[in-house]
Amino acid sequence: MVKVDVSPGVLQWAAHRAGKEDQIKLEFPNWDKWVSNEAQPTLKQLENVAKATSTPLGYFFLPAPLIERLPVPHYRTTDDRPTNNPSPNLLDTVHTMQRRQDWMRDYLIEIGYDPLDFVGISNVNQGAKEIAVAIRKRLGLEHGWAATCKTWQDALRMLLQKIEEIGILAVVNGIVGNNTRRKLDVEEFRGFVLVDKYAPLIFVNGADGKAAQMFTLAHELAHIWLGASAAFDLQQLQPADDETERKCNIVAAEFLVPETELRQYWTGIRNDEERFQLIARKFKVSEVVAARRALDLGLITQSDFFDFYKNRYLRGLQEAPDTSGGDFYAVQPYRISRRFARAVISATAEGKLLYQEAYRLTGVKGKTFAELASRLGAGRD
Repeated sequence: MVKVDVSPGVLQWAAHRAGKEDQIKLEFPNWDKWVSNEAQPTLKQLENVAKATSTPLGYFFLPAPLIERLPVPHYRTTDDRPTNNPSPNLLDTVHTMQRRQDWMRDYLIEIGYDPLDFVGISNVNQGAKEIAVAIRKRLGLEHGWAATCKTWQDALRMLLQKIEEIGILAVVNGIVGNNTRRKLDVEEFRGFVLVDKYAPLIFVNGADGKAAQMFTLAHELAHIWLGASAAFDLQQLQPADDETERKCNIVAAEFLVPETELRQYWTGIRNDEERFQLIARKFKVSEVVAARRALDLGLITQSDFFDFYKNRYLRGLQEAPDTSGGDFYAVQPYRISRRFARAVISATAEGKLLYQEAYRLTGVKGKTFAELASRLGAGRD
């Protein structure tokens, strides 16, 4: 058997990168000998290590660990979290979305689409209300639109549909592609946005609490209007210490829970024990978002908010949607972006895209791709 002379430092880096040091030691009995350079793995064993750590095989032939960085700024709410060591799951997800965005941009240019005029149209010096109103108007949403939806799920689906109708790719997924063993970590990121004049892309971590995804969407919309790509965690619904992040958070809050409407509503519920639940039901946001908005507007104290946050935040995580199961064909358009999937289906049907490339872009192939195409239909948005 052919042995591979792999750097012990690279092996240790791969295990640490994946957060699986203990698991790797159990899975590979000779691990300690490999990292002490007493023995070398075979090529097959190295392939298995690559798979177990979600590390490209080629990395193991490098003399030293690779320094990996996200292609967009990664804003973290607190300073004690490392920002220069993104997980393999986040890296792979961002790179997959970039490939899809690149293809979509080229496709739209080829078929004669014009650049989107709202991307980067605003700036941090504009008022949050002005930006929020502009976003709501562009999406075709009236004041009080969320209250017309029976449930937050209906409101979320409506917002996703409106976002894609104006030319933005919207993806909601709690795993890497379709791999249910690779779950995305909400503590690392709640979402990211890739700004582009032709094919801006929003990614929402579907492992997050259900109603919390609405706030992430609104935050990402603000990023597109400001023309700034980023990934973020928004711990305690707080932005990182960055001017653009702070502005996006304020815009998101105003977009979802307009100040004027909330102040009018607050006068009748301020002493109600269920006041945050009432706000959440009216505006179709999470109770934590409702409480955060009340805090930002000076309607409650910080102590009131953090007491409520501790009680509701964990419950929100327990209510996270199961993006790993259920009806595959109902979930898949959200994992891919319905707009993107339809574009790939159309290009394939028209002979502009090979089926193998379509399979690679969407992550589904063969009969599964055909069934997805049948359910979504071919056509341009």
